[in-house]
Amino acid sequence: MPEAVRSTSVLMTFLGTGDAFASGGRFQSGYHLATPDYRILLEAGPTVLCAMKRMGLAPAELDLILISHLHGDHYAGLPFLILEYLWERAPRKPIIVAGPRQLEDRVWRLFNTMYPSSSGELAAVRRKLRFVVIEPERKRRVGKLSVAAIRTPHMRRDPSLALRFELGGKVIAFSGDSGWTEALPKFVAGADLFLCECTYFESTHLDFHMNYPGLTTNRERFDVKRMILTHIGREVLAHSAELELETASDGMQLQL
Repeated sequence: MPEAVRSTSVLMTFLGTGDAFASGGRFQSGYHLATPDYRILLEAGPTVLCAMKRMGLAPAELDLILISHLHGDHYAGLPFLILEYLWERAPRKPIIVAGPRQLEDRVWRLFNTMYPSSSGELAAVRRKLRFVVIEPERKRRVGKLSVAAIRTPHMRRDPSLALRFELGGKVIAFSGDSGWTEALPKFVAGADLFLCECTYFESTHLDFHMNYPGLTTNRERFDVKRMILTHIGREVLAHSAELELETASDGMQLQL
């Protein structure tokens, strides 16, 4: 059986489950998935380096970083990882950084804005980071994974992606940031784990994010083994006593 799909244990650590406003003091988007020989960072919000160190996870041991879209609470932690690689501990081997088009350009522009005096020492780190573009409606081989993506209704000009891949024989689907789309239930069908954003509870008229009433209404349409809500906003937190769907929290871990 190919190594990429061999059935093995997958440990998932929720590094950040908050929205862009860090509602409730939650860290921003970040999820670490590990098998005995492969480590993935899904999303890299600004707090991701802090969260990884707090959980005892080594940034230099990553094999792959997946980014769903180019909003700061999902990718603005990458400059801090680069800084870590530059001055603290370099990656043990090349890391693939995969996401929508313009990710590579935005990351280096952001890093050079934040730390302009470091730009002259970046050559070694640049050689360790290999950027790969994921296009919606296509499947692409990224490292050991075959990653499928669809475009979600969240950003107008730039693509925002829902992602699906298999790791350790388990299928993991992630909504990214998304308003409701009829394409999502079909895209995630059969997944062992579906991470679904849930930013709103009362503001159901804001259609560029998911809301809890809409997800409860459509829950039966998601044919997945386990569905966990994340990217939690202040409205959802305010109604925490009413929530029946499983909801993630920072530092939570699960074995797949």
